[in-house]
Amino acid sequence: MDKKVLVDQLQREIVDKNVCPELASQAHNLVIGAGNVDADIVFIGEAPGKAEDEQGLPFVGASGRFLDEMLGAAELSRSDVYITNIVKYRPPSNRDPTLEEKAEFWPYLMRQLEIIAPKVVITLGRHSGMCFIPELRISRDHGMARRVTYHGSNFLVIPLYHPAAALYNGSMRQVLVDDFVAAARLARTTR
Repeated sequence: MDKKVLVDQLQREIVDKNVCPELASQAHNLVIGAGNVDADIVFIGEAPGKAEDEQGLPFVGASGRFLDEMLGAAELSRSDVYITNIVKYRPPSNRDPTLEEKAEFWPYLMRQLEIIAPKVVITLGRHSGMCFIPELRISRDHGMARRVTYHGSNFLVIPLYHPAAALYNGSMRQVLVDDFVAAARLARTTR
């Protein structure tokens, strides 16, 4: 079956099963993800923000603009990759997603990854990174690829700082760009 159809079915299932009803009740949109469902690279953030909730698309605010810049530096575009989040609804006031919210959405994210079957998963920020690598310390482990297995699915995971880190700390900008370019290079050579 077509991957786009399967992702659309997954989105309907999340709504029909009323996953995270407290988040769903205050959100404008479920943000399942966007991009190429045949991508070799999937980027995973934490949760939608205000702009993402309003538009129903991931990474369209200020962090998304920097993400686009980093994609360009790596000679990629949004049409080359798939972008999603662990939590698919915006937490109120852009608070961090809770452990319970991440756990509730985790099976759906795993199914989404099984559908897309990327070569590389690039996590953006410590919340998404720690879901794959529980002992992650982003300051120590950013840019370091690891093989991770969940329920028979094997992923090459590369944790990166969240693009917002560069917005709040300009000195992080070059670190993010360098890690991003290296991660994209690794993704191109991974079988």
